[in-house]
Order: sequence, then structure tokens, then C-alpha cells
Amino acid sequence: MEVSYKKLWKILIDKDMKKKDLQAAAGISWASVTKLSKGETVSMEVLMKVCKTLNCDIGDIMELIPTEGNETT
Repeated sequence: MEVSYKKLWKILIDKDMKKKDLQAAAGISWASVTKLSKGETVSMEVLMKVCKTLNCDIGDIMELIPTEGNETT
């Protein structure tokens, strides 16, 4: 499975925030913002800080995308 943060970027656009603003407000590292931008996994702590900052749930900022060959039973 892959992770997608497209929902996060839409929220930032809706709130007229830049990635730099999110980084400062959430107190996360620029490396974490870069990982989010690249669709890489980040720690649950980072995700919780982002959710707290944006006043949303984790499902509001990310989704899991199934990939071929990765079937769950």
C-alpha cells in the first residue's frame, strides 16, 4: 500500500496556508514536510501534530492507496 497526502494539500489551499506555515505552526521539521510532499511515510507523532494544528482527523489528511500485488485477506 502507498500513502497519499493529497487531502492535506487541499486543506492547506483551503486555509490559504503554505507548507512553511504548516511546518512552523505544527512544530515539525522541514524533513517531515519534505517526506509528506513526496508521499513518504512519517511518524504518527508528526501526523498527530499536523491534525492538531489543522483541527482535523487523520483520515482528513491522508489515505492509503492499494497497490497491485498487495492484497489483504
